[in-house]
Amino acid sequence: MENSANLSPFKNLRTDVPAAVVVALVAMPLCLGVALASGTPMIAGLIAGVMGGLLVPLFSRSQLAVSGPTPAIVATVLLAMQTLPSFSAFLLAVVIAGGIQIVLGAIRAGVVAYFFPSAVIQGILSAIGIIIILKQFPYAIGFDLGEFGNQDFISAHGENTFTGVIAALAHLEWGALLVSVLALSVLITWDKVAVLRKQTWLSGPLMAVILGTLLNTLFLYAVPGLAVSGHNLVNLPIIRSVADLQGMLQMPDWGMIGSKAVWVTAIALTFITSLESLLSVEATDKLDVFKRRTPLDRELLGQGVANIASGLIGGLPVAAVIVRSTANVAAGARTKASAFLHGLFLLLAVLFLATLLNQIPLAALASILIFVGFKLAHPNIFQKMFKLDKSQYLPFLITIVAILFTSLITGVIIGLLAGVFFVLKANYHSAIEIGREGPAYKIALNREVTFVNKARLSHILERLPKGAEVILDGEHVGFIDHDVLEVIRDFERSAPLREIRLREQGFDAPVLKVPV
Repeated sequence: MENSANLSPFKNLRTDVPAAVVVALVAMPLCLGVALASGTPMIAGLIAGVMGGLLVPLFSRSQLAVSGPTPAIVATVLLAMQTLPSFSAFLLAVVIAGGIQIVLGAIRAGVVAYFFPSAVIQGILSAIGIIIILKQFPYAIGFDLGEFGNQDFISAHGENTFTGVIAALAHLEWGALLVSVLALSVLITWDKVAVLRKQTWLSGPLMAVILGTLLNTLFLYAVPGLAVSGHNLVNLPIIRSVADLQGMLQMPDWGMIGSKAVWVTAIALTFITSLESLLSVEATDKLDVFKRRTPLDRELLGQGVANIASGLIGGLPVAAVIVRSTANVAAGARTKASAFLHGLFLLLAVLFLATLLNQIPLAALASILIFVGFKLAHPNIFQKMFKLDKSQYLPFLITIVAILFTSLITGVIIGLLAGVFFVLKANYHSAIEIGREGPAYKIALNREVTFVNKARLSHILERLPKGAEVILDGEHVGFIDHDVLEVIRDFERSAPLREIRLREQGFDAPVLKVPV
């Protein structure tokens, strides 16, 4: 493993520049897709992508996470566009959300991400991998769902993930399939052949895009019937003059600052973008071969600054997004320079290269994402999780299923609840143990005994036989909750009626015959 001096942005441009190009190519249709699905101007998604790329790396200390508009906001934005009087009012909510995120960073609220069990984080990664494969499959075979990059089970058009795959199979385009097969072949070859992996300026994903585009160009001139065209190509808005650009930019409606609907929208956006950012950063850190850790409070600061900037000039909300981040890792990025340069390349592409980039087939980009998805949901990961006990693999599976059949945020919350449940269940049994010490029953209190263990202790005491001798052992206890003490002392008062002899041992302070 290299030392930190060798991981400075300026010393890793050979890997970060190609990765940035790949991430920018992947991010373009994602930015456009989120804007389209949200019912907002297409340029709004690109503005968010540029702001997330250029500003977040300057304030965040995440080395690999990439920020931009996220599909997780689509439902909230659609609702906001119905309840707010104008898009400018929505932009004000984005600016307010950014300000709230800066405050959350200042009060160190990023610590909330540390409460997510590792099994849930791994479940999030694997679920995202499966979703990427299922959602990108239609584009890989030439069927346009109209929402490139969406992660929800139910799409904005009412279709679910599986019906989308079935519909795609009925509309297979052979040209798109050939582009996908070529792109995937390049990615697999680059991943398996050591000599190619060392060619950092020509990464596998970048070559997949180049060769896939060249193949489609060949089809266009030699076999027009196979050529990918229309909605199956990248579709950037073309800016021909400064006036065109100025006409696309919008500003917040500051007159709506007192609107309750604006503040409700802002709080909703804060919750969604902050939670996804923190979870994406945590998940991306797990993919980092150098095992660097991101200060989560600084991540909230970076996201807040980017959201304020995005809202001020007409952009959608910004968040760290796991799809872009994992594509960044897969493309060989090593430092935050890749995320920054991806934002710069997005800006240059929007201003100067739209006509050229609009020749890239979505099938080539979909193949890159499918390859990334397979890495995230590799069968080896499932084998590793199933070797652990059920308190680990069950939250892992529950998180995956919940995300697949709902949405990222909903699934994460369900996975977290499952993780907490199994932690409490494990503590429920291990905090209080019953055994025998000679003829006596020995009830050992271990670690912290809280109200969670109250029911188990009551159940054990109720089942003790008449005339039993009972030892209450506190040698390994660290804390006893007041509720538990009440159960013990209630039993102490009723024990003589059942001819039970009760004594204690190992406690630092007596727990019996002490008034409550």
